[in-house]
Amino acid sequence: MLSMCIAHHAAELHAYAGGVVVPTMGGLHEGHAALIELARHEADARGGLAVVVTVFVNPRQFEEAHDYERYPRTLDHDSAICEASGADCVFAPPVEEVYPPGGAHGDGPIPAVARGPDLEDRHRPGHLEGVCAVVHRLFELTQPSAAVFGEKDWQQLQLARALSRERGLGVEIIPGETVREADGLAMSSRNRFLTPEDRARAGALFRALSAAQGEDAPEAAEAQMRAILDEAGVETEYAAVRDAESLLAWSPGRPGRSLVAARLGAVRLIDNMAWIPPGPGRRGL
Repeated sequence: MLSMCIAHHAAELHAYAGGVVVPTMGGLHEGHAALIELARHEADARGGLAVVVTVFVNPRQFEEAHDYERYPRTLDHDSAICEASGADCVFAPPVEEVYPPGGAHGDGPIPAVARGPDLEDRHRPGHLEGVCAVVHRLFELTQPSAAVFGEKDWQQLQLARALSRERGLGVEIIPGETVREADGLAMSSRNRFLTPEDRARAGALFRALSAAQGEDAPEAAEAQMRAILDEAGVETEYAAVRDAESLLAWSPGRPGRSLVAARLGAVRLIDNMAWIPPGPGRRGL
């Protein structure tokens, strides 16, 4: 039996205010466990703060109703992972708690990183606006001092940083490294929907990102990534090298990031990796 708190309403969270929150949509796996463990480490280092994991499938960030409906909802399983990973509380609110009728919905100016890069903002219209709304609302409801976001969704991570800064939310954003399968595929709740054939091809995303490291210019790196994805029979939506913070065009001397999004059958996957062109700067990559 779980000894950890499971809350469904913000009024139950007063004892956990000021802690570290890990926003998730559920369907938890080892990658999420690593984020929760990181949050536990950070919370302990800050004087024993609480760790709250949110489990909320956000309807506002799905383009298709079918995708929203089939998203895994496994609260008992998720709660067990949260407790084993060091969480103090799981916050699993109903939709009306996050988006009350006629109430606050977390709307506001959208940071530029969600409007201009031509990445997720182009290929999933309305998705990042929905992410903005839910992150703002979850921060309002949980009142954290810090939040952990995974690096796998790099644009979302940069959006969370910009959102906290530009809206004055005062939440420190802590990045968590991507956890990968043996062939390099980034762990994702969507991986369970891959057919065996598509799962075998999915390793091409990691191979493409790795191959980009050997190129000395963004254009060459992008061409290399596309060639590998095409050879694997993957439907590529984008394969780009960008400035790691703004996600606009990369400039020499700036941190870079290579990013890919691809479809394998009915499943859409994203991934990314630090990109540093060959030379002395590659030390420590």
